[in-house]
Amino acid sequence: MRSVTYSMSVSLDGYIVAPDGGIDWSTPDPEVFRFWIDDIRQVGVHLMGRRLYETMLYWEDADENPSLDEAEREWAALWNPLPKVVFSRTLTTVQGNARLASGPVAQEIERLRAEPGDGDIAIGGAVLAAEAAASDLIDEYRIMVHPVLLGGGIPFFPRHERRVGLELAETRTFGSKVVHLRYRVRR
Repeated sequence: MRSVTYSMSVSLDGYIVAPDGGIDWSTPDPEVFRFWIDDIRQVGVHLMGRRLYETMLYWEDADENPSLDEAEREWAALWNPLPKVVFSRTLTTVQGNARLASGPVAQEIERLRAEPGDGDIAIGGAVLAAEAAASDLIDEYRIMVHPVLLGGGIPFFPRHERRVGLELAETRTFGSKVVHLRYRVRR
């Protein structure tokens, strides 16, 4: 069965977006960006909410930008053909290799797990991840911790009363002092 992973950049105090909506604090250095490039190779389909989808639309035609470096071109070449499922109450169309979700996140995950396919089912976005976590559908949490305190914003972890046992599977510290943590959910 395909694993469901939730991975995003997070501040040390647990936020994925600053109180003002900014994400500039999480711009990856070349070493971290290389990690994300290698990580996306393991993904078979990416689930995301409207905000993340709109942020990632940049990559749809980024390869036409002559100022992109080799790593950015490599990311675009991997990201653009990757199947994406977008959850939105307001969008009526999506671009590229994306489709709008036809049901709730738990239903989409179960459907994707039942289909033949390789690679992880990746979730990007706290709201979607909270829905998947509430249904006990997340198998791994992959956290890229940046050395910054935001003091508020959108939290990485859902704020509900449920205990989840985790097992540390991997840790890596980058030269920029960003730390990647990968935890498996204990079943």
